[in-house]
Amino acid sequence: RMETDCNPMELPNNTGFEEDSDYRDFEGTDVKDMRLEAEAVVNDVLFAVSNMFVSKTLPCAEDVAYINVETRERNRYCLELTEAGLRVVAYDFDQTDDKLQTPYHETVYSLLDSLSPAYREVFGNALLQRLEALKKDMS
Repeated sequence: RMETDCNPMELPNNTGFEEDSDYRDFEGTDVKDMRLEAEAVVNDVLFAVSNMFVSKTLPCAEDVAYINVETRERNRYCLELTEAGLRVVAYDFDQTDDKLQTPYHETVYSLLDSLSPAYREVFGNALLQRLEALKKDMS
């Protein structure tokens, strides 16, 4: 198991799962760690944004992680990653705004596509270059 900056023992202990016997059976099973998922998301699209990293300030857990992203247009966002997908939770790094009701996106690609025309262009160009390289390999 990879080491993370966030120790699950530091998280508030008010989840209520301990008392609920329905959840006891899941202990020790291979639950998807959202922090690892968030790192994978960052590595996937970092080339197409100005800056992107998993928040070390906001609490991470098995079911949620936060990603800070700065688009090439210099707009900053804090994204929440859960099983439901990704959504913007604030318009700055390491923040969450409970009043902000933004839609969930199934992928980081569709979320960034909706936020950043420059991301769309860079990602599209990278895709074209890969296709051209594949075409050359096949001929």
